[in-house]
Amino acid sequence: MFLIDCPYCKESRDQNEFSPAGEAFIARPQNPEELSDDEWSDYVFYRTNHKGDHWEQWVHTNGCRKYFLVKRSTISHEILEVAAFGEVTSENPS
Repeated sequence: MFLIDCPYCKESRDQNEFSPAGEAFIARPQNPEELSDDEWSDYVFYRTNHKGDHWEQWVHTNGCRKYFLVKRSTISHEILEVAAFGEVTSENPS
């Protein structure tokens, strides 16, 4: 188990209070109606799942219920950074 700092509650809480909500910065296709079924399923179901530092979305399920961003190592599970939406963008993730 590990602790996560909620950027909204300003508290460090046990991970059991939170739920992962998937990879961050997944760009929705500009014209989804023009995609083939295979292209649409790639967007909906497939993620990078790479080894190393990774931005994810999490929600404080048993707290403020707000979504936020977590940069986490998929190797050690160490939390490297936590940010509210808008503080980090796909153009400048650190």
